[in-house]
Amino acid sequence: MPTTVTFFPVDNGDMTLIRLGDVDSTTILIDVNIRVDADDPDGKVRDVAKDLRGQLKKDANGRPYVDAFLLSHPDQDHCRGLTRHFHLGSLSDYADDAKEYKDKKIVIRELWSSPIVFRRASKNHTLCDDAKALNKEARRRVQVNKDHYFAVSDGDRIQLMGKDIDGKTDDLVPIVRPVDEAFNTICGRTSKFFSAFLLAPIDASTDEEVEECLAKNQSSVIINFTLAADDNTPDGAKFLSGGDAEVFIWNRQWDRHKKDPSVLEYDMMQAPHHCSWHSLSYDSWSEKGEDAKLDADARKALSRTRSGAVIVASCKPIKDDDSDPPCIRAKREYVAIVDDAEGRFYCTGEYPKAGEEEPMVFTVTSQGVALAQRREAGSKAAAFTSTTLTPLPHGAT
Repeated sequence: MPTTVTFFPVDNGDMTLIRLGDVDSTTILIDVNIRVDADDPDGKVRDVAKDLRGQLKKDANGRPYVDAFLLSHPDQDHCRGLTRHFHLGSLSDYADDAKEYKDKKIVIRELWSSPIVFRRASKNHTLCDDAKALNKEARRRVQVNKDHYFAVSDGDRIQLMGKDIDGKTDDLVPIVRPVDEAFNTICGRTSKFFSAFLLAPIDASTDEEVEECLAKNQSSVIINFTLAADDNTPDGAKFLSGGDAEVFIWNRQWDRHKKDPSVLEYDMMQAPHHCSWHSLSYDSWSEKGEDAKLDADARKALSRTRSGAVIVASCKPIKDDDSDPPCIRAKREYVAIVDDAEGRFYCTGEYPKAGEEEPMVFTVTSQGVALAQRREAGSKAAAFTSTTLTPLPHGAT
């Protein structure tokens, strides 16, 4: 099977699945936003939980699992439905073995979480119940790792994205992934099919003003994934994922990497914060409209396209009004960015058309990125059937 990246239609929220083309079909789920209406058979919202389960493998006990779950940051629209659909806690306490597959909670073999992102989010927001539950689970896994000298099994594994404040992660070196470095380990194994360059969260600053700006600008885990097409094509495509990171953070990314911006290059990018203008500007779109000033350096950080690059906005349909997010002005900037690369902009809330949304599945091939269009009418969660590939030219620069 080829390496794929699936964007699930979850309104203004994120839920993205990377499935590697290795023999194990290794999966990395980035965020989750499963609304209550999506679980209702009579509801109008697409059943993305069913879509997700349809792409997952079962373990020896018949339990669905993801190899890794990455929470970009703990806003509700990035972790909604977590406790309803995922098992948290020791696998010895898994209670769904007698249930039908569709009702079994999904096992998270390895958790990718950032303590500094949680800390910053807690300064300005009250965490939702799902976020609190995930934070508790992260703490449990860290303690299990410490207790067992980091020799743990699936269900207890964790990798921490970036360091915490005041040396709190100094004794956790085996499970801490430093910022501005790449890693390619998952579930205790090294993979030839992906490499993840951790761009953010930026380490804690002693400058209180800077730290406050990081907190207010939706501090998120930002990773630039390099995904293999096959054994012979390790650099099939680069996928830049940045959660809800806003303008100050992208401005800082350019300042940190402008001498070597290759770490920001991408074939595919998920538009930050659901195509919000706040990832490109300090000004309010609803207040200033066309007079809102674009931050040039943030745009530079977000425009390191390779030939044929694709930008995907995970959001509701984008209208020409003063809404934000999504914002029509941000869309115009992203369209201009991909036009320069002879690529394309997509919105999950408009694919294939508004009101009939389906998951968008991109395939990584030796020629680049291909969009697989698969439809089965008349179902909230249509199974993927036939595939039509639309190759986009790969852009090694």
